[in-house]
Amino acid sequence: MRFASQHFAILGAGRSGLGAARLARLHGAEVTIFDEGDKAKEVEDFQCVLGQAARDLVVKSGEFQQVIISPGLDEHWPLPKKFTDAGVPLVGETEFAFHLTDMPMAAITGTNGKSTCTELIAALFNGCGMKSLPCGNHGVSLSEVVASGVRYDVLALEISSFQLETIRDFRAKATLWLNFAPDHLDRYPNMEAYFAAKARVFENVMADDVAIVRAGESVSSGAAERWTFSAYGEEAGYTYSAGSFYHLGEAIGSASGLKLRGKHNMENVLAALMTGRVFGLEYSSMLKAMESYEPPRHRCELVRTLHDREYINDSKATNLHALEACLRSQERPIVLIAGGKDKELDYTPLRAELKGQVRAMVFIGEIAGQLNEMFGDLLPCQCASDMADAVRLATEVSQAGDAIILSPGTSSFDMYTGYAQRGDVFRDAVSALN
Repeated sequence: MRFASQHFAILGAGRSGLGAARLARLHGAEVTIFDEGDKAKEVEDFQCVLGQAARDLVVKSGEFQQVIISPGLDEHWPLPKKFTDAGVPLVGETEFAFHLTDMPMAAITGTNGKSTCTELIAALFNGCGMKSLPCGNHGVSLSEVVASGVRYDVLALEISSFQLETIRDFRAKATLWLNFAPDHLDRYPNMEAYFAAKARVFENVMADDVAIVRAGESVSSGAAERWTFSAYGEEAGYTYSAGSFYHLGEAIGSASGLKLRGKHNMENVLAALMTGRVFGLEYSSMLKAMESYEPPRHRCELVRTLHDREYINDSKATNLHALEACLRSQERPIVLIAGGKDKELDYTPLRAELKGQVRAMVFIGEIAGQLNEMFGDLLPCQCASDMADAVRLATEVSQAGDAIILSPGTSSFDMYTGYAQRGDVFRDAVSALN
């Protein structure tokens, strides 16, 4: 009973907070959960201070021995500061759980692609006979996993900048840095602060740890051995080109059996292969294990191959950055279906991204006419009356070897309840083809 006779404050009544509360109580602590949200509810049999009562809280010196903060909360916000100003040591949920387990971990961070890579790594280990689980910022929290008492050979831990803000000793045997791009500026004052928070993932690594870093990323990987990867032609130790994976120029396997599509996903595969190598797995076994992995729906999802045309559902591309990333990731010529709600976005930068790879465009939704005027001088463009019409038109102008991709570049609320319904309607239209 490591924390017997101690009183812990848990900030946040969500999944991470509840996991930390269970874990702390499992080790003997008395626990009180605090949440300022007016919609927060009493949870399980924990003592709770919620809503206005939490906002009015006065913390007395010596009342608590530790405060554990959920990643959705900033330690500088008023509620956490009430505890730290009273001299209560603050620790993040992930850091707290890290000190209560010795299970090996692969830690995955990056602005984009974390969840897919985390799932892929867990699937790889499980398929190779090593018990694994995707957790952390994805699915169950680390505290929940540790509190469950279930033993895993390797945890695939997605870790966000929010979780990294409050680490002290956290480190993993394999630490993955997938990429970095502008995001979360509602949380951070500038890009430098966001980068600094994410870069803390390498703060405590040691010489016998491995840093798996996308080629060209400027982050320091500390004392760890640095392995690099790229599917976009950069010089790296691990690469992907024309359907095959390479290590130091030597072929290590083919992508032909994988359900994943796009160069960005091939980078996820490379990162997963490298993670498996850290733990002693063989390339052939890992690639075989990943063949059963089903990628998330609506994210460069291969719906069907018909008459040597790939139909890809990227309905989750609700902004131009996501659309551009989809285009850059493809290896086939593209017939693009785009458009939707008018969010008053500037589509001009997209003209430079077409780069001859997009053969034709079909537009849907509220901004179809606007997009038709903007891109009609570059390549063949048409407007469709609905999704079925768009799929029909795209198929008619396509050629064998093309990819017909729904990647709208904007939201769906002019026609659908959300990107998922939009993607499902696309899937139905593609399935109806013969």
